[in-house]
Amino acid sequence: MAQGALPFQYEAETAASGVTALGGLPVYLDLINASGLDVAIRKHVRVAGEQGWLDLQMIVALIVLNLAGGDGLEDLERLEQDAGFVQVMREVERRLLPRADRRALRTRWRKPRRRAVPSPSAMWLARFHDAAAGQPRPPGSAIIPAMAEPIRALWQINQALLGFLQTHRQVAVATLDMDATLIETHKREALPCYKGFKAYQPLNCWWAEQGVVLHSEFRDGNVPAGYQQLRVLKDCLAAAVATGITKVYLRSDSAGYQQDLLLYCGEGKDARFGVIEFAVSADVTEEFRKAARAVADADWQPLYRTVEGQHYKTDQEFAEVCFVPAWAGHSRRRADYRFLAIREPLRQLDLGDAGQLPFPTEEFAAKGRFKLFGIVTNRTLPGDQVIWWLRERCGKSEEAHAVMKTDLAGGRMPSGLFGANAAWWTIMILAHNLNAVMKRLVLGPAWIARRMKALRFSLINLPGRIIRHGRRLIIQVVGAGETLALLLSARRTILALAVAPSG
Repeated sequence: MAQGALPFQYEAETAASGVTALGGLPVYLDLINASGLDVAIRKHVRVAGEQGWLDLQMIVALIVLNLAGGDGLEDLERLEQDAGFVQVMREVERRLLPRADRRALRTRWRKPRRRAVPSPSAMWLARFHDAAAGQPRPPGSAIIPAMAEPIRALWQINQALLGFLQTHRQVAVATLDMDATLIETHKREALPCYKGFKAYQPLNCWWAEQGVVLHSEFRDGNVPAGYQQLRVLKDCLAAAVATGITKVYLRSDSAGYQQDLLLYCGEGKDARFGVIEFAVSADVTEEFRKAARAVADADWQPLYRTVEGQHYKTDQEFAEVCFVPAWAGHSRRRADYRFLAIREPLRQLDLGDAGQLPFPTEEFAAKGRFKLFGIVTNRTLPGDQVIWWLRERCGKSEEAHAVMKTDLAGGRMPSGLFGANAAWWTIMILAHNLNAVMKRLVLGPAWIARRMKALRFSLINLPGRIIRHGRRLIIQVVGAGETLALLLSARRTILALAVAPSG
């Protein structure tokens, strides 16, 4: 009987054949070993019990799951069904584990272990959950449970990975983009966000110069994005010190317009970095509107966009406004804070009810109604440079949210337990940062802007066959020309990174 309309058929391949659809993924296992990520996992994480899978095996399996394109724990079965990749995982396991751990594996299993990858039911994510994190919240409350020690251990692993990146690509400056993102979920235990649907809302800190996530705090959906941002910033700064950063800048949307955060940065209250230069979107209050209306029309300057050396005039204008809120001006010793206003004319729009628009507007005499936005900064750059510098945040840190939630597995939570989801989110970030290290240190500048779709097509999802020759494991990939050259070049580079001195 014909299988379909066209003249071809499907048949099952035997598991013993050693065929793999992930012929390029073992290069990432190379990088895990060369970067010392495996050593950091064994050093910091103590979650697994005395029986079953080790912490290293669990975390590496979840990192591989993210890189391969899996969305949930059930996709671990897809990895296990890839007979060729299973052979590679078993071989790599012998290298990643020290001899004592390899010997201990024999006593951790009551029956002979048959799998190379943990099953979904064997995953230990629930052990990351702190019992206090699951307590009921009062209605309408915004409570952030203290970060459990197992989650802190995962962030120590991230610091070790970023330390490896800094060793081979030293950057002394960190522009930190703080931003929250919503992860919609149908978990019964999740809480509704400000948009009305159930969600989690982690607050992330993006390191622009290195293209990695420096820190993230996993939060419930009902926690406002601006809630306790100063505390999160201090955690970010502690992580920055550990990676050798000496100068920090801060960018944020209006969620960062918090008095304690701005004064901490502007007044130089951090003992390690002193004054932190920042640009943050300001709330458009009634007082700010009055200050913007008071600006003479001649003082509004056109905002130009520069593209490949060419300047293009936009519809927007900007001006520095004489606006001093109470928090910024009650002391003569207080640092100077500048407020910039940006206006953009509204065209072809029914302005009958401006209050229904999703952005602030203001009427300027003889000019009509404009969109109105505000920025507060302590930088001394010209106003247009401050504006474009702040807007760079929208280009990369917000794109990173899309990568983490769609390209990787951060958009689908595996559990109703808060701590389990926090661990899932953090391990996804480890996979994200490992991929960033791969692009910057191994593949080269041409790959930095490529997202996971391109990497999977060109590097990870390569068909191949696994064979043994003597004691060697050989991965034969299809397309031996440029494909093989890319893989060999990547492995040589990783090997050089593993033995190269600092710097």
